[in-house]
Amino acid sequence: MVKIYLDCARVDAWALPAGCPPVQGVTTNPTLVMQAGLPVTLPTYLGLISAAADHGLAELMLQLPDADPDGARAWLRALQPAAQARKVQLTIKLPCAPAWEPCIDAVQAQRQGILLTGLANAVQLLWAHHKRVQYVAPYVGRLVNDGRNVWALVQACVRVQETGPALLAASIKTPEVLAQLIASGAAAVTLPPASLAAWCTDALTDAAVQQFAHDTQTSVKFAQH
Repeated sequence: MVKIYLDCARVDAWALPAGCPPVQGVTTNPTLVMQAGLPVTLPTYLGLISAAADHGLAELMLQLPDADPDGARAWLRALQPAAQARKVQLTIKLPCAPAWEPCIDAVQAQRQGILLTGLANAVQLLWAHHKRVQYVAPYVGRLVNDGRNVWALVQACVRVQETGPALLAASIKTPEVLAQLIASGAAAVTLPPASLAAWCTDALTDAAVQQFAHDTQTSVKFAQH
């Protein structure tokens, strides 16, 4: 079954209403951290590890702020022990771009799982497979808005899952797109908490429930006469 990750660095938004499926963990990036009113710093990331553990979340995906391999190694020296101590599985997110290859290699040398984010075409997918990373994350909504054949890329990512990185689809704008990704065989998706909260109910379901309640009351009245 597809795994769900919350796409949010706001810890107070990680609590979900009834009706939402369980989530595997949280994924963030510098933009989400900034939107949460936090600085993109090592102490912030250490705090997110603690918050994930306190919320009972199994995984946390953190994006490094720059492509400096030495900086990546320095951050991992603090992040990896913290995640291990709190029993949170850590995945490092890095852009799917050649300029980041030295950083990718440095992170892999630390035996750290990697997600390549922003993947946008089949050549990048093949490169990600060659780099032996754990996840690739295309931005589905952005690709659709750009007029790309997003479902051909999704199918390719699913096929590659057999021997290479798993597909974690991001930028999902509607429950219909989510349904297509599940049907296509995506390993995981990332969703804002607001989307999960909004989609755990549906107007059609609510209308049916109201109809059942009305008909139940009507039947009881008839039985009393």
